[in-house]
Amino acid sequence: MEVSKLSAEARRRRSAEIRAFLRSRRARLTPADVGMAAGSGRRTPGLRREEVAVLAGVGVSWYTWLEQGRDINVSAEVLEAVSRVLRLDPVERAHLYLLAGLNPPQAAPADRGVPAGIRRVIDGWLPRPAYVIDRHWKLVAVNRAAQLVFGYGELDHSCLVSFFTNAHFRSVLCGWEEAARQIVGLFRADAARYPDDPEFGRLAEDMCAASPAFAAVWAEHPVGAAAEGIKSLVHPAVGELTFAYTMLPVSDLPGARLLLYTPAEGSPTEARVAGLLDAGAPAAVPAP
Repeated sequence: MEVSKLSAEARRRRSAEIRAFLRSRRARLTPADVGMAAGSGRRTPGLRREEVAVLAGVGVSWYTWLEQGRDINVSAEVLEAVSRVLRLDPVERAHLYLLAGLNPPQAAPADRGVPAGIRRVIDGWLPRPAYVIDRHWKLVAVNRAAQLVFGYGELDHSCLVSFFTNAHFRSVLCGWEEAARQIVGLFRADAARYPDDPEFGRLAEDMCAASPAFAAVWAEHPVGAAAEGIKSLVHPAVGELTFAYTMLPVSDLPGARLLLYTPAEGSPTEARVAGLLDAGAPAAVPAP
């Protein structure tokens, strides 16, 4: 919501919060931390407002108004400079943007691996399938149940590519056409969420060239944001399997999602998946 559209009480709370937040972040730094001489006559620890303003390259009056939570024009460039001077971490930086009435910039894709805690979650989800996809829909962590149920193998690096290029999967997934629209809609929504990431455009071009089915759905411009649903497939070894799935964001990997599959209540899916794990049966085909 724009600041101008906030109620008087909401503006008052916002002003109090940004004032307390910026003061607390100034107080935890010393002049030595930012390469300045301490000088004399300091009554309280921490940086002064004028020091933050100088280091950020903004006017002292403007920074004072920002810290007071006044209704002023604020740019992302200035907030970046203030965040840098105050040494805000990513969470604090996003908080400052929101307090100033701006949407936080999207984080860049993380180069680090899947956090150990998330790996424990997908391993602990056994005997149910679970896996993690990154921002660009690449598979970055897959548990044994997902490998056996959905057929993820060494050559399956992207669930988007596997879904549209594996003919066998199309034959065993129940409701493939509807699932294809959902997947393309989610992918298009992701592309819009990261307009400065050229990888989405490249992926879309490659998929249109590799899959007429993807190209046809892509041309219809579906957009989706489903975080849960039902998925059924006919596994060649054990028959029909039906799952309820949930997609959760992975905060330590910007744009990544954790997908957790739960056997549909009242179906034989749980017992059939357990049988696959016990037997180490051949995998089926990649899941979306």
